[in-house]
Amino acid sequence: MTHAPAIIKDQSRRPASQGRPLRLFRGAAAYRRTRRNDLMLGAILAFVAGAMNAGGFLAIGHYTSHMTGIVSAIADNLALGLFGLVGAGIALLASFLLGAACSAILINWARRHARRQQYAYPLALEAGLLIAFAGIGAVLPAASAVPVTALLLCFVMGLQNATITKISGARIRTTHLTGMITDVGIELGKLAYALVARLLGHPPLPTDGRKLAILLPVVGMFFLGGLVGALGFKHLGHAFSLPIAALLLAVASPQLRPRQTSTP
Repeated sequence: MTHAPAIIKDQSRRPASQGRPLRLFRGAAAYRRTRRNDLMLGAILAFVAGAMNAGGFLAIGHYTSHMTGIVSAIADNLALGLFGLVGAGIALLASFLLGAACSAILINWARRHARRQQYAYPLALEAGLLIAFAGIGAVLPAASAVPVTALLLCFVMGLQNATITKISGARIRTTHLTGMITDVGIELGKLAYALVARLLGHPPLPTDGRKLAILLPVVGMFFLGGLVGALGFKHLGHAFSLPIAALLLAVASPQLRPRQTSTP
């Protein structure tokens, strides 16, 4: 009687161990959403936005993750008659809008044709654009790279913000903090008032601890990303975006891989 080679036993165990490095991100871009994976994806994308916003500022001298300052600059420059700067601001605004529109197109197309990948597609595209950001910095002279990378970063931020907005039902925004910090202040004020009302015997005030549990990690990850992005650009230049692109690919790839079919 012969015995089966030991290697067969090892191969039978291999599928259970495949993809272990991606297990943490397996559900982050899934089309079936929960509060937990919404929070995970929101925190990751806030980190990415903070890193690219801070690193991008050191690269081009402009913050690109939000449009408030850019729209204000357009108005200021128009009043001062600086029409070249007005045109540049409009181009950045248009690039952000195109990024948001691109996210909506990808997600809505995938909902009809590739539902499982509907959120993975924009994340993978964002990763590719961050790789392009590193390539532009390596190929073009600094003076020529600035306008191209500014447009690219605005497109990326529009793409990302629209993606997490659609995923979370507009509960989470990752590229700017004004609204989220305002909501944090509102919830903290409600908590403080509820404590006072309890001491005074007044009717209780409902508070939303779940909202704070989402907002505070997202704000914290944006700050952490900004610190990492600034240090990364200082030491690596444009190439600092490559590890960030790898992070996005790690989030998207579990949904992009074909499903394994079991064999009898």
